Amino acid sequence: MEASQIRERVEQLIRAENLIEPGGDVLCLVSGGADSTCLWHALRALDYRVSALHVNHRQRGEESQQDASFCRDALGAEVVEAGEPGMSEAELRELRYSFGAGRLRATGHTASDQVETIIYRLVSSGSTRGIKLRREDGVVRPLLGLWRDETRAYCLAEGLGYREDSSNPGTVRGVIRSEVLPALRRLHPAAEENILACARERPRLPRAGRSAARAARLARWLEVGRSEPGAKGRARVRPALHRAGALAARGQGALRPLDPRVRAGGITGTLLQARRSPRRTKKEDSRRVRRRQDSPFAEELLAARGQGRGDRRSARDRGGAGL
Repeated sequence: MEASQIRERVEQLIRAENLIEPGGDVLCLVSGGADSTCLWHALRALDYRVSALHVNHRQRGEESQQDASFCRDALGAEVVEAGEPGMSEAELRELRYSFGAGRLRATGHTASDQVETIIYRLVSSGSTRGIKLRREDGVVRPLLGLWRDETRAYCLAEGLGYREDSSNPGTVRGVIRSEVLPALRRLHPAAEENILACARERPRLPRAGRSAARAARLARWLEVGRSEPGAKGRARVRPALHRAGALAARGQGALRPLDPRVRAGGITGTLLQARRSPRRTKKEDSRRVRRRQDSPFAEELLAARGQGRGDRRSARDRGGAGL
């Protein structure tokens, strides 16, 4: 793939996720490796105002000093020294992120890093949560749409030198990279792409959680309906009421008056709240539905089911009243 195509993909992700303002300032946190070197060069070529920062943790003696010199000389990076021997990877990472706070910062994490992160979190905590495109502190990851092989190819195409970290094989990422992933590729050649898909899928809630989420959505729809009084509001809220009745009948939610208010154009102000209920018999369900006919929602529920006020069939069923 051409270097220009790689830059185009980076720009597409930045624009799609609004990671950096067009032509905006961004501070690249660089290590001197292929990924951060690609990031630094690509953002400059895309006309962003790029500066660079390298944090020298001094964990590898002379090699660390050479990394710092490369970042200073080749990338124009500001170099700061921080860290003590024996600090963990997590501690060093948080120390790096403490520099440049208050500025928009970018790191060179790639899709390959994403896969390694998902594997580690899966086996260590049962989570498939991946690297965020934007951290809570504002650090962005514009290269998450690229693979590590692509950043190396980019550096080669643009004639960019980069550093290799000799300590990588001994890290958690190094073990996953050198042992776990090759084994997974033997199981299936698309293992990495399929693992990456886990981070893109929307997580599913447990059944009880899904019921609560449904009720919350219905409450929002009811609020919308109430804000539009009259027939228009009733038309907007009727599908929500129909679904509310279905949920209640299945025991997956309950209509409960949280905030009773006066009627506005025929739409009640009572909201929905989900509540787990034990499994009930059909006879018990029918008694609960009859009790709900006395609730503030009774008329709207009946209308949603095609049994509105003055329904002659309902009157006949109750013994002919109203004939």
